Amino acid sequence: MTAPAARRTYIDVLRGVAVLVMMEAHVIDSWTGEPDRHQHYFRQSMVLGGFAAPLFLFVAGIGVAMSASSKARRLGDDRAAARMVRNRGLQIFGLAFLFRLQSLILSNGEGWTLLKVDILNVMGLAIAGCALLWSAGSTVRARAVVFSALTAGVVFVSPAVRAMGWLARLPDPIGGYIRPIAGVTNFTLFPWAGFVSAGVVAGILLDAARTADSDRRVNLWLGAAGAALAFGAWRASFLPPVDPRSAFWTTSASFFFIRLGVMTSGLTAAYLWEQRPRARRRWSPLQAFGRSSLFVYWIHVEMVYGLVSLPLHHAFSLTGAWIALGVFSLFILACVVLKDRLVNWWRGSPLTREKAFAYMGSSAGGVKP
Repeated sequence: MTAPAARRTYIDVLRGVAVLVMMEAHVIDSWTGEPDRHQHYFRQSMVLGGFAAPLFLFVAGIGVAMSASSKARRLGDDRAAARMVRNRGLQIFGLAFLFRLQSLILSNGEGWTLLKVDILNVMGLAIAGCALLWSAGSTVRARAVVFSALTAGVVFVSPAVRAMGWLARLPDPIGGYIRPIAGVTNFTLFPWAGFVSAGVVAGILLDAARTADSDRRVNLWLGAAGAALAFGAWRASFLPPVDPRSAFWTTSASFFFIRLGVMTSGLTAAYLWEQRPRARRRWSPLQAFGRSSLFVYWIHVEMVYGLVSLPLHHAFSLTGAWIALGVFSLFILACVVLKDRLVNWWRGSPLTREKAFAYMGSSAGGVKP
């Protein structure tokens, strides 16, 4: 079997959508003034923004499966491939602390904020954990079963895990990875890590589709399954919860699977979007955002919440905040384009770079080229 001839750009598109939703969540939250924060449309904006984090985690899971499979085919060693993916997860986990250090320096924050638990912390640990389980199955079906079971397990035990009294005896920076603690954690492994393992299932199925026709069939089946899952979970939300300790917006299985179903269908929508006749002939802002998602996350949070935008905090009406979001998104897109051009230049011919440096030296009165 041979891989599809073209890069699966629809995954970049889906990640790009996550970037836009992430910026929407942060800008609307930070820049909307107090009077409009009680409006119905503000709450709806926050519900929309709430899809950003699970979508990033879901796409990260797809990346785990496709990266591990690709490395295993190249190396001929599943365990070596899993180690490489695990190391990538640990790198992301480390970047979470570097990101907090940057925020502490730029915004003059308090030292304890270095230990706050945010999406990069959860994403890194979840990727590493999924990589450790990669060798638990050796076939597509076995791995799909393993990670489906892991997803269901994480979701259904989340209310019970959060209710464990002994967790309160753990230091907050550790306990915050398991249960929410005010001021310490924005995300927890239960149930958020379940979105990564669910993405691994989708990635396993996509990676097994080694031709364009099979890729199309898998995506259409995923879209239908996602729609059915979201509808079934929505109907189940009107029934008594499986665990009475669950809360709909945080630990309910219904809300988790509603979001998972919508995102799975969104993957198919991104696939269909990329099948447009002229799609591959045009530069795509969504793809650009998707390929630079970590870069956008890294720079935009401080711009939205930090000292640099302090005069804009809670300064707009809801309508004004949405307009500001449009302007801000264009600015971030320009940053992405500039970053890509610099990277392409740096990766170009060494001779070209030597000439450029020599020219700068000549301009400054140094050595001539």
